Amino acid sequence: MKEKKYVAYVGTYTHGNSKGIYIYDLDVENGRAIERKVVPINNPSYIKKSHNGKYLYSISDEGVRSFKILPDGDLEPMNSASICGMRGCYLSTDKLDRYLFVGGWHDGKVTVMRLNEDGTIGEMTDEVFHKGIGSVAERNFRPHVNCVNITPDQKYLCAVDLGVDQVKIYKFNDETGKITLVDMLRCELESAPRIIKFSPDGRFAYLICELKNYISVYTYKDGPRGPVFELVQTISTLNEYHSKGSAACVLRFSRDWNYVLCSNAGDNSVGIFKIDRETGMLEKICILPVSGDYPKAADFFPDNRHIMALNHESNTMTIFRINYEKKYFSLWGKPLKVETPNCILVSEIEEAPKQ
Repeated sequence: MKEKKYVAYVGTYTHGNSKGIYIYDLDVENGRAIERKVVPINNPSYIKKSHNGKYLYSISDEGVRSFKILPDGDLEPMNSASICGMRGCYLSTDKLDRYLFVGGWHDGKVTVMRLNEDGTIGEMTDEVFHKGIGSVAERNFRPHVNCVNITPDQKYLCAVDLGVDQVKIYKFNDETGKITLVDMLRCELESAPRIIKFSPDGRFAYLICELKNYISVYTYKDGPRGPVFELVQTISTLNEYHSKGSAACVLRFSRDWNYVLCSNAGDNSVGIFKIDRETGMLEKICILPVSGDYPKAADFFPDNRHIMALNHESNTMTIFRINYEKKYFSLWGKPLKVETPNCILVSEIEEAPKQ
């Protein structure tokens, strides 16, 4: 059987010496990453692969950019498009890769872009600026759209606004690309909801809150009067003995959807939880330090037994091997140097890179 090969795309801030998206070849068996090249782009603060696996989309200072993913995992630039606003912070696509959704932290904006059949980014079909005042007079005093994800039934676009402690829910018209506000999830004041993701079967939604450091688990269904979210669990991203002042950051799921991980900046830790497939609820396996400062992003390796943490302030990536049975993970190899890492995406490739 042919051994599968993978690459990791790491987006970085380019205010200093960093150049863009770094491509790493992954040695899954040994939990290692080897830098191959860098693709120049200004501040690729978030990257997203299309559902068909052919294209990569990235935030940039100019708006959004598209790349063709070559058989060896290299990236071939295609086009760029303006979102007519400040630089975005999050990207997602619908299941058929017909639309690109962009979340704007700086200007509180939701943008919908049409995607062409060749994967390039087309025209803007809708834009909505959130309004309102938050409950904290510093970070959370105005709208900050930090995440935009469509429900698995493709009916509603969920825009997570950590500035006003809400998830605004828009009805999505897949013919026109227009969105219409139909409901919202009101979160705990000063919780700063950050990212929402759904289980593959569409039954559960997971919402991580940055300032209150917990993950909320909801059941989800489309009822006669619209979307229905019911809270079934709230679980802390921190150990009980950890102090306050941490910020919950990333929310990622293992490839088999049996586990979820989160990261805690300030506490400088990653938490791993087991998912109950029947109830959707989470059980803590471990929450441990990552040997780096401000783990802004993290992801599972494809074997589901290794994780990589991107430590934004210490300019490192650290890799760990997970022992689920004994409920811990341990450092696997030396930290890798990369300046201001901000996001990571692991992708399977068709062939080995040319030497």
